[in-house]
Amino acid sequence: MTLAGYTVRSEIGEGGTSAVYQAHHPQHGLVALKILREKLRNDPTAVARFLREAQYGSRVEHPSVVRTLEIGQAETGHHFLALEWAGGELLERYARRNAPLPPDEASSIVEQIAEAVQAAHDVRIVHRDLKPDNVMYDPTTRKVKLLDFGIAADTNMDSEERLTRAGFFVGTLMYVAPEALSGELVGPSADQYSLATIAYLLLTGTLPYAARNPREMFTQLLTLPPKPLNSAREETTFHPQVEEVVMRGLSRQPSERYESVTAFAAALKEALLLPVEKSGLFSKMKGILKR
Repeated sequence: MTLAGYTVRSEIGEGGTSAVYQAHHPQHGLVALKILREKLRNDPTAVARFLREAQYGSRVEHPSVVRTLEIGQAETGHHFLALEWAGGELLERYARRNAPLPPDEASSIVEQIAEAVQAAHDVRIVHRDLKPDNVMYDPTTRKVKLLDFGIAADTNMDSEERLTRAGFFVGTLMYVAPEALSGELVGPSADQYSLATIAYLLLTGTLPYAARNPREMFTQLLTLPPKPLNSAREETTFHPQVEEVVMRGLSRQPSERYESVTAFAAALKEALLLPVEKSGLFSKMKGILKR
């Protein structure tokens, strides 16, 4: 079909409130076209959320953030959002197949995501749903594109403007910061926690918490510390400073994390350059040679 001048080619994703299509436009070329579901067209809150995503996305300008090309309502009444087409695949799928990633690749991905998120923080926007499913990654070029400001928040927003009900958290449980579980409006450090969780996944192929269901995950996030990085996999060992950096990013208290997402990424990049002292047979040989 054609909608507001966009020729829709195929559906590439869907959620509870909208569907995303690959489409072509005479001026913009290939785009990702996000369309609010028909049943929500007359829902004021759903429309407000959709427009908020479009407005927040258009405020963040950075090479690692998908550009917002057009926000509109078609003659059919459908609300739509046209976004820059990002090549590659979802980081979630790539990590599922390939993690643990080489340290230099993991560091590059984390650094690019951090720069994109920092661009949002610089204009007072907290992403609040930072996860591999909201990042496009092209392994050929190693370029990253941050997606989806659907539940982002303006740090200047007052309580009357919030679209989240008090007591309900937003985000994805496996990546959400503990302070978000109360439903309160979180700050930029919550995105750092989510980025540290992504770093943990890329480096180990696992997550810092292992729960059998959402209820158990919720309890673990509130009561247990995350599993130390060097305990994630028996066959994978990092320099102690790498573990220190990642676990600081996963601190339960926001004040104990780094001062910014880019500071976290820079510390991780520096730590990953440090040599890892071998254990086992190598250590025994060193001991024998010292006698």
